[in-house]
Amino acid sequence: MTETDTGTTVGTDTAQAWLDDLDAALAAGDAHAAAELFEPGGFWRDFLALTWNLKTMEGRDRICQMLAEMLPHIRPSGWTVEGKPTVADGVTECWVRFSTSAGSGWGYLRLRDGQAWTLLTTLQDLRGFEEKKGPRRDRGVVHEITRERTTWLERRQARERVLGHTEQPYCLVVGGGQGGIGLAARLARIGVPTIVVDKHEKAGDAWRHRYSSLHLHDPVWYDHMPYLPFPDDWPVFPAKDKIADWLMHYADIMELNYWAKTECRSAEWDEASGTWTVVVDRDGEEVTLHPTQLVFALGVSGYPRIPDFPGAETFRGRQHHSSDHAGGDDWAGKRAVVIGSNNSAHDICADLWEHGAEVTMVQRSSTHISRSESLMDLVLKPLYSEEALEAGITTEMADMLFASWPYRVLPEVQRPAFEEMADRDREFYDALEAAGFDLDFGEDGSGLFLKYLRRGSGYYIDVGASQLIIDGRVRLATGQVDHLTEDAVVLDNGARLPADLVVHATGYGSMNEWLADLISPDVADRVGKCWGYGSDTTRDPGPWEGELRNMWKPTNVENLWIHGGNLHQSRHYSKYLALQLKARMEGLPTPVFELEESHHSR
Repeated sequence: MTETDTGTTVGTDTAQAWLDDLDAALAAGDAHAAAELFEPGGFWRDFLALTWNLKTMEGRDRICQMLAEMLPHIRPSGWTVEGKPTVADGVTECWVRFSTSAGSGWGYLRLRDGQAWTLLTTLQDLRGFEEKKGPRRDRGVVHEITRERTTWLERRQARERVLGHTEQPYCLVVGGGQGGIGLAARLARIGVPTIVVDKHEKAGDAWRHRYSSLHLHDPVWYDHMPYLPFPDDWPVFPAKDKIADWLMHYADIMELNYWAKTECRSAEWDEASGTWTVVVDRDGEEVTLHPTQLVFALGVSGYPRIPDFPGAETFRGRQHHSSDHAGGDDWAGKRAVVIGSNNSAHDICADLWEHGAEVTMVQRSSTHISRSESLMDLVLKPLYSEEALEAGITTEMADMLFASWPYRVLPEVQRPAFEEMADRDREFYDALEAAGFDLDFGEDGSGLFLKYLRRGSGYYIDVGASQLIIDGRVRLATGQVDHLTEDAVVLDNGARLPADLVVHATGYGSMNEWLADLISPDVADRVGKCWGYGSDTTRDPGPWEGELRNMWKPTNVENLWIHGGNLHQSRHYSKYLALQLKARMEGLPTPVFELEESHHSR
């Protein structure tokens, strides 16, 4: 037996012994004994399996509290090691399988000195309502010849004619981008009647209508859609039109009830009927829908945020938010000022420069920059790469491994990679600072992903625009905007930036802003701020919450849900949102542990 085999055997014995102790404590209903199996500061992160919530319990007292409340309802059992554990640096790690009263579970465990450091548990399916896949797939046709048989196409067209008219959807998804259609695909697989409404002419248009040079900044392995991964020859960084076409075909292939050219006008909860009354404009026709569940899937943020700069009304050129930037075609030889220094600002500066504009970026606060190649190599490569696939790490496993780190621990996990990045790319960063660019690696040095989770902004994945700043081809101005004149942006340090075009790359508000207009300000404030987890850093105020606010889980408003995030998050977390909706449709018990408090309004 080799040394590696010995370590694996010991790891398996250690992990299974711990799981046996956990199984025995849970079967006995002894929450205290189960909690004592964790380190005093250990973590149990749960997605639905025990809490019917997305929740992280920190420390033995919180774990004990959760178990004492939930064990009578959940009855977890059958805890077993899956595959071969790994043992390194005193930490034993392994995959875990288990069952609950609702369905099957999958998890990931880390042990130190015989006690649990972190445990992730997730509900994977609902017993009796599993996805129709593999051996459970539909036959597609009955091999009996009868008159007036209906074809697949006829049955699909019939469903489309009745749903939303003579029959109501159980779920209405507002927003038909990658998040909305990915969720709808999951709901379709488990038999939840769903309509997706989107204001664009066809799926993918939110990408299609952006400036022509836009490509994904995240690599392909990170961005697959549910059930239908990109082909293995798909570009690492596909163009926005390629993504747009993929989403358009995805909605059709997955047989989604996708209402294009449809805008949500209002929504109101009817307590008596237990349904929403949602008025939509479907290509000029007013349609009233009555779904039981209402999901807002409108991206990762709320309305575009445009500061009210003094003198803006006097500016004679053109102004628009970055979300409305269609491209630099009309700006050759013109002067453009882009206010902002994050992803969109850099992309738009590069687009305008490519089209011959004289471009100035206004940096108002420090920005984290990761070179794309370094980010892929140092941060994403272990989970999302060809090397990861060759090592047997599937997309589903990668999503779980990333989720297995509680947000309290994640900074210390991410920090070493970004420290190595700072050292590896020192010449690049020195050149940027010499050009006057104000850099940071996050308030605690934890880098890009923590900034994204905390505030959804404050970073740029460099795909070339940084060199334009280093070379001076894109001018850089730092400071706050004081006011606009007829033909310039004036900063608080007195700098005057002549402009024919001003682009406000100034970010977005919280997602619950949509609710204020479509439902009511009261509902928006009851739901509270979306995104961030209470890290008490810039734009992510405390108190500590430990999970992203209001995302993919029950909110303080009955039957109202928020779905969004990047392609990775939309793919992974749509699974848990779909399971929650299906369980409620089937009338299964879904006791929620600690419905989230609303600490912040809009």
